[in-house]
Amino acid sequence: MLGDTIRRIRAEKNLSLRDLAEKTELTPSFLSQVERDLAEPSITSLRKIADALGVPIFYFLMDNEKPSPVVRKNERKALKMPESHLLYELLSPDLNRSMEVWMGKLDPGAVSCDIPLSHPGEECIVVLEGSMEIQLGEDTYILENGDSIYYFGAVPHKLKSVGEKQLVFISCITPPMF
Repeated sequence: MLGDTIRRIRAEKNLSLRDLAEKTELTPSFLSQVERDLAEPSITSLRKIADALGVPIFYFLMDNEKPSPVVRKNERKALKMPESHLLYELLSPDLNRSMEVWMGKLDPGAVSCDIPLSHPGEECIVVLEGSMEIQLGEDTYILENGDSIYYFGAVPHKLKSVGEKQLVFISCITPPMF
């Protein structure tokens, strides 16, 4: 379960709940509930936890089996947070690579996060279906089917589905951080 994995990584890094709370700006009681699977973090909160623990978000979904170089569409690792309209599917076999590739699906009108977020490295997004509004620093761009954008992850960014149809896109990030 998610909580067990977070607790294990926190313990491996010799962090108390209070230490993790300070790094994430989340409360120790909330983190305790997450670790006991009594509360499910938002994508924004899970990203803060992953950053504080020094692991990509998808690390919480990985098993310890040797990965195949092939990822079947019905065997993708998926991440969908409760009450979120965003689904992530890992397209690369695991996170032990120089880059991670994932597919995002965002319902019409929904956003990827509450406030623009940043991360190390670089990212390239290709829109497969729907329309995307991406806030990248002070600039905003609209991408349609087939359009792509390449940017430095350190620039705060936020995605929004602005069409009538579900937004479907591919994202490549280096180094792996999600």
